[in-house]
Amino acid sequence: MPEYKAPLRDMRFLIDHVFDFHGHYAALGAIDASPDMVSAILEEGAKFCENVLAPLNRSGDEEGCHFDNGVVTTPKGFKEAFAHYVEGGWHGVAADPAYGGQGLPQSLGLVLSEMIGSSNTSWGMYPGLTHGAMSAIHAHGTAEQKDTFLTKLTAGEWTGTMCLTEAHCGTDLGLIKTRAVPQADGSYAVTGSKIFISAGEHDMSANIIHLVLAKLPDAPAGTKGISLFIVPKFHADSGERNAVHCGSIEHKMGIKGSATCVLNFDGAKGFLIGEPNKGLNCMFTMMNHARLGTGMQGLCNGEASFQGAIQYANDRLQMRSLTGAKAPDKAADPIIVHPDVRRMLLTMKAFNEGNRALTYFTAQLLDTAHLSPDAGQRQEAEDLLAFLTPICKAFMTDTGLEVTNHGMQIFGGHGYIREWGMEQLARDARIAPIYEGTNGIQALDLLGRKVLGSQGKLLRGFTKIVHKFCLANTEHPLLKGYVAQLNQLNGEWGELTTQVGMAAMKSPDEVGAAAVDYLMYSGYIILAYLWLRMAIAAQAQADAGDFAKAKLATCDFYFKRLLPRTATHRAAVEAGSECLMSLPAAAFSL
Repeated sequence: MPEYKAPLRDMRFLIDHVFDFHGHYAALGAIDASPDMVSAILEEGAKFCENVLAPLNRSGDEEGCHFDNGVVTTPKGFKEAFAHYVEGGWHGVAADPAYGGQGLPQSLGLVLSEMIGSSNTSWGMYPGLTHGAMSAIHAHGTAEQKDTFLTKLTAGEWTGTMCLTEAHCGTDLGLIKTRAVPQADGSYAVTGSKIFISAGEHDMSANIIHLVLAKLPDAPAGTKGISLFIVPKFHADSGERNAVHCGSIEHKMGIKGSATCVLNFDGAKGFLIGEPNKGLNCMFTMMNHARLGTGMQGLCNGEASFQGAIQYANDRLQMRSLTGAKAPDKAADPIIVHPDVRRMLLTMKAFNEGNRALTYFTAQLLDTAHLSPDAGQRQEAEDLLAFLTPICKAFMTDTGLEVTNHGMQIFGGHGYIREWGMEQLARDARIAPIYEGTNGIQALDLLGRKVLGSQGKLLRGFTKIVHKFCLANTEHPLLKGYVAQLNQLNGEWGELTTQVGMAAMKSPDEVGAAAVDYLMYSGYIILAYLWLRMAIAAQAQADAGDFAKAKLATCDFYFKRLLPRTATHRAAVEAGSECLMSLPAAAFSL
């Protein structure tokens, strides 16, 4: 298994030089997020992830979770690691002080989450789901619900889940059958079965708080009739067991240390959160949090894979360089001298560092949306988050999967066997494009709801940022050619959107046919903007030496080797829906 080391140099570069977190925090009045505090979180968080979580990654995969008559036991060491995490105060870093949290900005919580996910994706699912549940209760719960549940969740005494999916329906939540019947005491009896519930049952906390989508008896049909309920495993007042039980756990391709459960609710006592029939509005608070976290999983597994690939490429001897021996004292040259290995390593590096920049850019928007005293700034941040969230989820997980596949390839046959750990990273990364809304659904959300649904307003909110950046750097002595390339693509982005919108007026299938390629096209442009920001910041670091040179070289690689993929995605978008839909469904039969 690759030995994980937190990429603190790159993290600090983004925090200090690209995005100026310290000025950002000062502007928002987040005085507790001092430079010393940020440094301490980076240093101590890295130690926890490197020394506690990373050693459990492979063993957790090999052991997996155990199921015995409704009882789920996590892999050896997971429970103790969670206790260590809670005792260290990590669970409440970005939580509301009113309920025991430290009240630091959301961006610092995401920085910590990256290190957790890179060191042990499976373990990170447990606190990750809890943070999502906390965000939903904080945003939509009553004062009593917050007092009852948030204090324990923030302390890490209890953990949380979200329960959406049922066996007969995945994304189409309007089809759910789980029912909630009002009771005389104001509670609800929740009955139904949910599947694929991450962290739905385990031994790491004293209680588990489930957020469950269900329908009231008089609910309208479809998604307009969905409500959200808090259903605890144990009743908060009496401590007695509620009527919710784990029926089984899934046997999965990856993230085996994360318990993925079937949960059966048999008249379980629940409490309505938010308004009746408005459950999706409440759940989206949690789902958007989860989608950003899932997008980060692409980065996390990619980072771990890259670290393993770098070491192997420098150590593995095979063949001679095409331009002559580079290690004449050895039987062969290290494979890092070969152009194709360099291609894969640079692809991994460009996506990882670009996706990290996208994560931090988005994280700052979360801070602004939560903390800015200016209503206009909050709305602008929320609009940008709405636009970027599906891109973060889908682009980062698709490219993260590509990165882990490159990591396996660099190892050759050794990458395909378990002892090196590279195949585990590819397996763990594979689920991320699927859950929290498949990447196809994210693409539909982006193009159909966010872009066309806002008449292009949300897209323009971002393209204006890029346009201003390009104007400010048109004559940059080193990068002006790339600035011009970005500026051209930024203009074409709006033109392509108009084309799709016009075609969609004739056939709604045009949106579905274009969506995935449109999202990927968008993602590549966004990373181009972020890579130029990093390159300009790196060039300004006169004393950064090899680090700055590596940034500039990787930016050069991105623009020459990866950004041209936009041409392929644009061509696919312009091809329209006819080549997809003209073949009758019957023709696909065997």
